[in-house]
Amino acid sequence: MATRTFIEAIREGLREEMRRDASTIVLGEDVGVKGGVFLATDGLFAEFGEERVIDTPLTESLIVGASIGAAVNGLRPIAEIQFADFILPAFNQIVSEAARMRYRSNNAFGCPITIRAPFGGGVHGALYHSQSMEAFFTHVPGLKVVVPSTPYDAKGLLRSAIRDEDPVLFFEHKKMYRSVRGDVPDGEYTVPLGQAAVTRAGSQVTVIAYGLMAHYALAAADRVDEDGISVEVIDIRTLRPLDRRTILDSVRKTGKCLVVYEDNKFGGYGAEIAAIVAEEAFDYLDGPVMRAAGPDVPGVPYNHVLEDWFMLDPERIAEAIRTLAAY
Repeated sequence: MATRTFIEAIREGLREEMRRDASTIVLGEDVGVKGGVFLATDGLFAEFGEERVIDTPLTESLIVGASIGAAVNGLRPIAEIQFADFILPAFNQIVSEAARMRYRSNNAFGCPITIRAPFGGGVHGALYHSQSMEAFFTHVPGLKVVVPSTPYDAKGLLRSAIRDEDPVLFFEHKKMYRSVRGDVPDGEYTVPLGQAAVTRAGSQVTVIAYGLMAHYALAAADRVDEDGISVEVIDIRTLRPLDRRTILDSVRKTGKCLVVYEDNKFGGYGAEIAAIVAEEAFDYLDGPVMRAAGPDVPGVPYNHVLEDWFMLDPERIAEAIRTLAAY
């Protein structure tokens, strides 16, 4: 084992997969000599050269479109979108082409591309460097959507994503890049897509989260433990395909469910989990399915006070848990 930051674990996963499989390439804006704006690809250009670590124009539609073409012709591209906020110019390529490649070809072609994208607020990035985009893509059959929260999961899930035969959106919360550290095995390992993790066992309230919010949920559970409230925390890790069984087993045990996500509350990913729980575990509930999420404003403000107002924190989540537990 070695202790790694979140970004170091991602860099290791990229390097090791490129060493393992010569068909794996990386492309994106400034991923080459510069090593990416967050240095996720630092050192890869020197080791693998310009034919496998490719700097592209600032054109997200090109990055994803070229990746689709490369994948159909036998390569395994890893496309970096510099910020998730800028992924929308490639929305058509992702949703109408990559996601439907296997279906439209009657299983003749897969589209093994991994699209990495830093997302999330709390880093003073304001409107165009703080958005959460995951809910748009979880709606689309044919796409897998992954959001790791620990260095161990980041590396293991990334390797699984790269090896998958279909397109995977891999969202990385940028606030965790250097603030989150954890043990990562030295040897090769993977974390399967589609499996949630129970990161804290409890008996009274189930809290479901992902990414940075998975850490905040654990901190909130520690706070309410002092009030005598036992919280079970689930880090879902893969948003699609979703591990429904782990979620439903937990809710049927605790009888209460709180879903936590950073994105705008209305129409956010947590609404789908709330619907699944309401439809499939209604008889076990002894309180409403609740959501703790961001406010419905167009963007994360730049002003620090207003940014703090937008962002969830452990105390706000703890208050939501207390409210739910009181039912």
